[in-house]
Amino acid sequence: MHASPVKIRAAELNLTVHQPAGFKSPEILQLLKGLALDALVVVAYGLILPPAALECPRLGCINIHASLLPRWRGAAPIQRALLAGDTRTGVTIMRMAQGLDTGPLLATRIIDIGARDTAKTVHDELARLGAELIVDTLDALALGRIEAVAQSAAGVTYAQKINKAEALIDWRDEAELISRRVRAFNPWPIAETRLNGAQLRIWEAEPKDGPADKPPGTVLAAGQAGIDVACGRGVLRILRLQLAGRKPLPAEEFIQGQRLDDARFAAS
Repeated sequence: MHASPVKIRAAELNLTVHQPAGFKSPEILQLLKGLALDALVVVAYGLILPPAALECPRLGCINIHASLLPRWRGAAPIQRALLAGDTRTGVTIMRMAQGLDTGPLLATRIIDIGARDTAKTVHDELARLGAELIVDTLDALALGRIEAVAQSAAGVTYAQKINKAEALIDWRDEAELISRRVRAFNPWPIAETRLNGAQLRIWEAEPKDGPADKPPGTVLAAGQAGIDVACGRGVLRILRLQLAGRKPLPAEEFIQGQRLDDARFAAS
């Protein structure tokens, strides 16, 4: 167990830290009321706050959410946006309600999702934006200069929690879909396949145009540019990969120690 960056920074500032396991017990609710909070800010928190907790802060409970609500409510908005092929996403500041990410909106910032973006690069950009936006939003709330807007009933989608089983590549899929999977699951759980029965993780890849005239999973070419693999439709060029127990390597270095002639990747 390690202290989170938030707790470490709080200790550096000599701030009192409370770490309740939940907010349903009378003792914890009494503690919360006793703090006389102006606002309570939540980010990447795995529990839904009960109504009694939501009512404690003077300005409400505020959530920093990594999507453009109401699209991608739930646990894994960044990964689901990448898997769906969304070309933009953003960060939303909302006042929390009893439902899952259903509260009224206070502020949003939009970013484009690039063709090479991964869950990590999108996360890091949204973390920076969210940190800036929550400060501006809290200042505006304190001054009464911001008004909450109810979420639209249209365009609601849910971002279910990521399951490690989703990371297993099915080479019968289109190259574009597999590429999205690689990007969405970097840095966790990492898209993977099997080579001669051993786990092979794919860290970076891109779809390529052209027919794949061999069975899905077959290595078509391996060189300095990457490792080209036949998919159900199109070709996936692998740029960075990792055998179990080894470190990730660029494709050019990987093929120096692995024979891929007539090799075929498999789902299991």
